[in-house]
Amino acid sequence: MIGTKKENLSLAGEYAVASEICRKDKYAQITLGHLKRTDILVFDTETGKVLRVEAKSKQESNWPGCKGIYGEGVLLVLVDFQGKELTERPDFYVLDSGEWKNFINTKLRPEIEKGSVRIDPKTNCPTWPSKDGSKPDYKGCDVSPQEVREYEEKWEKLRAALEK
Repeated sequence: MIGTKKENLSLAGEYAVASEICRKDKYAQITLGHLKRTDILVFDTETGKVLRVEAKSKQESNWPGCKGIYGEGVLLVLVDFQGKELTERPDFYVLDSGEWKNFINTKLRPEIEKGSVRIDPKTNCPTWPSKDGSKPDYKGCDVSPQEVREYEEKWEKLRAALEK
């Protein structure tokens, strides 16, 4: 995967997540387009419930600019291709919206207290205001695998979210 273009890396991650979900006997459908907040729709054929999944992929040390997730019935899956050969399965980190909210509030606590970043209470997205107003505010934060290690392979959240 080393050197994969950003657009292809994003798609590779979405398809990898959809594949994992299908392997867990749930129906997963990739959504198309760049102006969306849902990468994959998961449908439980037994209960009729739908779950939204946002996938974020990386091949370097961090996932850059993670905007996160919000609301019920949504998961964030971080896909790590770093150091993986084409024949190897990537690493997956699965967070629900409450875990994402707790993660960013803990990670960014010093910056939040200084006022250099604010967390949008509706979207759980970190926003870094432009210092002089000449540029748009920066949204998101970098995430490393070490910071989310406790969420590695936590696919049981998929079933739990579909049972709610």
